[in-house]
Amino acid sequence: MTPLDQAHAEMVETGEDAARLRFYERLADGELFLLLDQEPVDDAITPRVFPLEDGPVVLVFDREERLAEFAGTIVPYAALPGRVVLRQLAGQGIGIGLNLGVAPSAFVVPAGAVDWLTALLDRAPATFEARPERFLPPGDLPEILLRALDQKLARAAGLAGAALLAGVVYDSGHRGHVLAIVGAAEGAQPALANAVSEALTFSGLDAGELDVMFLDAGDPVLGQLAPVALRFDLPEPVAPERGRPAAPGSDPARPPILR
Repeated sequence: MTPLDQAHAEMVETGEDAARLRFYERLADGELFLLLDQEPVDDAITPRVFPLEDGPVVLVFDREERLAEFAGTIVPYAALPGRVVLRQLAGQGIGIGLNLGVAPSAFVVPAGAVDWLTALLDRAPATFEARPERFLPPGDLPEILLRALDQKLARAAGLAGAALLAGVVYDSGHRGHVLAIVGAAEGAQPALANAVSEALTFSGLDAGELDVMFLDAGDPVLGQLAPVALRFDLPEPVAPERGRPAAPGSDPARPPILR
C-alpha cells in the first residue's frame, strides 16, 4: 500500500471531506509518473491524452512499476511532482487518470477538480505586521494539524533549520498560535509560508488561524520562544547524484512545457 493507496482507501471508506482533502494533498505532494506520447525534447513534454466518456485525461502512476504494468512495454514518461502536473493541466479541460487498472487507488480526477485543486495550491497566505508580547506553550491543537505540519516540514529539507510552534499574545491583545521558522534559506520564505497554509487547508481547518514568522538562528526572541514551543526539526537536504541529467520538471523554477 502506497501513501496514495492509503489516502484513497480512507476517502472511500469514510466519505468525509477531511479524508478527501488528504487524498488530494497526497496527490499534489507526491511524485507522479506521467505517461508521454513521445520522448521529452529539452524542457518540452507531450503527455498522451486518452479520450474517456467524461472527458480527456492524462495518465499518471505513483510508482514506476505500476506505469510499466499498465503499458506492458517500454514507454516514454516523465517523473514530476503532482503539483507541477496539476498546474500544467489547469484550465485546459483535461483530467487525470491515477493508477488506472493497476492499483486499488485507481481514480479519475475530472478537469473541474484539477482546476479547483490548483486554485487551492496557488492561494497565497495573507501578510500582516504584529509585535509578539509573550509566548506560551501551544494550546490544544488538533492532532490532524500537527501531523500535517510535520509532513509538510519534512518535505522542506534544506529550506530552514527548524520550526517552533507556540501560543502567542500580541501587543494588540490578540491571542493565537505562531510557527516560527528559524534560519530560512534565502528566497525560501514564500514556499515555507505556503506549506504552512496548505497544512491548514488540507487538514480541513481552513477557517483556523496559524501565523508564521521567520527568525534568524541568533535572534534573541528565541530565548523566550524555545523553552515553551513544540519543535520541528527539518531534515538535511539530500545531495543530488553526480552526473545524473536533470529530468524535465525537476527544477521548480523551470516547469516543463506541455504540448
